Amino acid sequence: MLGLVGTIPIENIPLISGTIVLDGDHIVLENERISVNRGTPAMIAAAAETLAYMGKPSPVAYLVGDIGDGDGSRHLYNYLSENIGEYALKTLALHYFQPDVHLFKKLFSTIYELDERPTLVGDAGFMYVAKMGGDAALFDLLTPDAGELAYLADEKAPHPFYTRGFILHEDNQVPDLIARAYRHKNASTYLLVKGATDYIADENGVIATVDQPQEEALEAIGGTGDTLTGIVSALIESGMDMESAAINAARVNRLAGAMAKPTPATQVYEVIRQIPRALDQVLNA
Repeated sequence: MLGLVGTIPIENIPLISGTIVLDGDHIVLENERISVNRGTPAMIAAAAETLAYMGKPSPVAYLVGDIGDGDGSRHLYNYLSENIGEYALKTLALHYFQPDVHLFKKLFSTIYELDERPTLVGDAGFMYVAKMGGDAALFDLLTPDAGELAYLADEKAPHPFYTRGFILHEDNQVPDLIARAYRHKNASTYLLVKGATDYIADENGVIATVDQPQEEALEAIGGTGDTLTGIVSALIESGMDMESAAINAARVNRLAGAMAKPTPATQVYEVIRQIPRALDQVLNA
């Protein structure tokens, strides 16, 4: 089973968990209907669409509201540390969170005590806190964009705000940043780097790149990086090997974007709706 974890920037969302239901442009969990726009809801919706196409069970999710003060994140860290074994999770994707190194380490100690450790995918806040604590290598896959990759590559930066300028400089190409992140043990077993070109890599270097189709209008649409994380997590859950899942997810995400015929006014759910068509084309090519 695929588990998805994250926060939503809405103050009055309590901690909720269970099986996700997609209802139009909303996800439904317990008694909450949450709009799919970007962030964690976009990741969840993309994963749910992918799993449905692959004939797999709907994912379970753990969500809480957090408007930036970290209260919701801390509550969810502690809840997960006590309850992460309630579902037989084969894959676990961890997304937006306020970083807390102490609670992160507490949670991962619990995860590693499970009879079967799930495959671990990290994005956004969980990627940050893993690097802060020197634990990025605990993940099987991280999904940074180029800016986030620069933080992983900076062995001295304690926080993304302090990524050194020479590393952020545009002359530093993605393959160089990938190599630096692995050299300093700040990378997962595999990396899927999101951008104008998507890079799939491991400690030996770049395995593959995906850069087609290109849709300039998608740059103005928030959430397409979140959908990529959702798709790759679901493909891993379906039994696809990590390398194939990452390459196919990058292709599907781009194709779904093109199929949505995007304009700057397009919403990310319009892209998510195209994921089944894109999967059909990519996986049956």
